[in-house]
Amino acid sequence: MPLFMDIHKHVPGLTAEAVAGAHAKDVEVQKKHGVKYIRYWFDDKAGKVFCLVDAPSKEAAAAVHREAHGLLADEIIEVKEGK
Repeated sequence: MPLFMDIHKHVPGLTAEAVAGAHAKDVEVQKKHGVKYIRYWFDDKAGKVFCLVDAPSKEAAAAVHREAHGLLADEIIEVKEGK
């Protein structure tokens, strides 16, 4: 299955707790969409969040965010893991 990195470019009021909570909600609904959110990174000062997701498509990855909490990514790009 392809890997995607989704990028949220400006999340107002971003905190570590808020990102952890949103990720937990993603995990709760991901299986329904055939998706696995693997890991996330964030920069609270810039309000940016990056999510690594194993998904059949960009649309499936976005569907999880939409259903879980409504915080849609500004960009979703396919990535390949280096060795």
